[in-house]
Amino acid sequence: MNKQRPIVAIVDDDPRMLESVEELLESAGYTARTFSSGRSLLASGLSSVNVVITDIGMPGVDGFELRKLVKEVRPELPVFLITGRHEIADQDQAQGVSGFFRKPFDAKALLAAVGDALRNQKVEDDHDK
Repeated sequence: MNKQRPIVAIVDDDPRMLESVEELLESAGYTARTFSSGRSLLASGLSSVNVVITDIGMPGVDGFELRKLVKEVRPELPVFLITGRHEIADQDQAQGVSGFFRKPFDAKALLAAVGDALRNQKVEDDHDK
């Protein structure tokens, strides 16, 4: 039986961050897909994506707007926000976010959060059957 690896979309305008998070996720057994903007993720489609990790501070569609657009299409899709800013977003914008991570973030904590989100997603899918 061939089990498909979960797909995690990473959105950041910093190529070094994309590469770093991609390597982290793939070393943990996930399939990572990288996008340099929110628009490029949305253009590729969300149907095969299991988790989204996005930077907040990006030109064009920022992380908050991307989260909002993702939730309109797939409300159940876990979205994690990463910020390099020392202030964390206000509570109004934090609603509907699976988690916040401040750069530099703890790799183990991010992997644990992604794993928890995927397990919770699977439990919900199993209940829907």
